[in-house]
Amino acid sequence: MPRASLKVIARAVGLSKNSVAVALADKPGVSEATRARIKAAAAKLGYRPNPTVAHLMAQLRASQTPTWQAKLALVNAHRDERAFRTHPTIPTYVAGCEDRAERLGYSFDRFWLHDLEMTPDAWLRILRTRGIAGIVIVGLMDTNRLPPQFTPVWSAFPTVVTGVRTRDPALSYACVDHHNLTLSAMERALALGYKRPGFVLDRVIDELVEHRFSAGFLTGQRDLPPSQRVEVYWDLAAARHSPKAFAAWLKRTKPDVLFTLYNEVFDWLRAADLRVPRDIGVIQLEWRSARPEIAGMNQHNSEAGAAAVDMVVNQIHHNETGVQEFPRATLIGATWVDGKTVQARVSVGAR
Repeated sequence: MPRASLKVIARAVGLSKNSVAVALADKPGVSEATRARIKAAAAKLGYRPNPTVAHLMAQLRASQTPTWQAKLALVNAHRDERAFRTHPTIPTYVAGCEDRAERLGYSFDRFWLHDLEMTPDAWLRILRTRGIAGIVIVGLMDTNRLPPQFTPVWSAFPTVVTGVRTRDPALSYACVDHHNLTLSAMERALALGYKRPGFVLDRVIDELVEHRFSAGFLTGQRDLPPSQRVEVYWDLAAARHSPKAFAAWLKRTKPDVLFTLYNEVFDWLRAADLRVPRDIGVIQLEWRSARPEIAGMNQHNSEAGAAAVDMVVNQIHHNETGVQEFPRATLIGATWVDGKTVQARVSVGAR
């Protein structure tokens, strides 16, 4: 059977070719009943989209100034209602989300997940009344589980999470590749000549990313002799209470470079009379432009936010919801940023 054209389908259903195109592209503009009727006719007539034409149309749309398509919900999942403005990293995700949404012709309404007045029924009513087409969740920092009572919301709307992979339900997500990030940092440290890398890490953060930080570190240690493998320092609470606890770990394990997510490590090193980078190097695994002198890995969280918007728009176009049998993941690659907190080390034998 020859491939049916949009014109043939339009004639069969008694509608315009534009209406048929809108329905088959899963765009707003036709009723669900009409969309279903058009798709049924297209299937019966053997319609298949032309990939070349689809590619050319995508390029054309990318070159045009986007027009408003629909609203999205940007949900702050952090316990702090002000996290979109005041948190050290969450605003970067937000900026990425909003920039990509604007480019695609979408706008955001903001919500706070922990608003006590927002029951599941209230969520569903408000989202539908405002014409929200999809949801992006930002800011999960102390748990990777969403409140179970809101599962009906994610089951009814396209939904994607940034930053972490959620559990129960598992939603599609976009975040940095934490495992590869840590391996890359290990490779950089060893290339600089460091021999005993250590890791200062909070168990809560590691559990939040399903132990991908510590897994990357332990995997990187496999290439080191057992005598050069340094145990992870987990007890941040003890170090914050008294830097002497951290100094005791340093004295016992003798790392020559530290991977960390926390700037307070510099205070603890000063308290231990260690100079950076002369005595010990520091590599920040969540590099921030506010401290450009620190060497580390740029997680490109704005790209994770942008990817989440791409993913939720894809769900919208395919009439999918957030709770899926096979959730998808987009992992963003981190990049190395040089800084003054590390230095090349030359062994005595290499001189």
